[in-house]
Amino acid sequence: MPKIVTVLGRKGGVGKTCTAVHLAAYFAEQGPTLLIDGDPNRSATGWARRGELPFEVCGVAQAARRIGESEYVVMDTEAQPSREDLEDLSEGAHFLVLPSPPDVLALEVLWKTVEDLMEMGRTDGFKILLTMVPPWPSREGEQARAGLVEADLPIFEAQIRRLAAFPKAAFAGVPVYKVKDPRAWFGWKDYVRVGEEVISSL
Repeated sequence: MPKIVTVLGRKGGVGKTCTAVHLAAYFAEQGPTLLIDGDPNRSATGWARRGELPFEVCGVAQAARRIGESEYVVMDTEAQPSREDLEDLSEGAHFLVLPSPPDVLALEVLWKTVEDLMEMGRTDGFKILLTMVPPWPSREGEQARAGLVEADLPIFEAQIRRLAAFPKAAFAGVPVYKVKDPRAWFGWKDYVRVGEEVISSL
């Protein structure tokens, strides 16, 4: 059976699809990988159609026929799943990735999601991923991480920098490592570190 990693965010603009695409790109280097686009906006599908990705992308309706051929499955979810949908997504995944920028509004939504997961009995098998972390001298990322660690919440050691290369990758329909940008490789290395942490948790 494939390992299923679900990228879950209850707020738009947190880097959910970008995370799903780049984790799938990392897993594709380890074995056959499928990305299931469960977002009504079909952002991952659009990303794939604009260029070329090293893995297959399909909708939820087609997933049942294709999932058995994969070693890894990444699921990109809708931005605001209901409580019932959240429970289904939690039960169906081996691991949950919860992306969030380090800003107050996004972190408030993240806290609520974690609370709901724990109420459902999901006390492990998930980690928070800080995304779009601004560069120094901003201390937003550092402060957000300190608060999450103090609350004893599971958080990735890796974090994703805010880079212009990511929107360029989405526009071109490719992983960030294929973008002609001097800092693109840093973005890819960030996601490689996240992928390594996920695999070690599966």
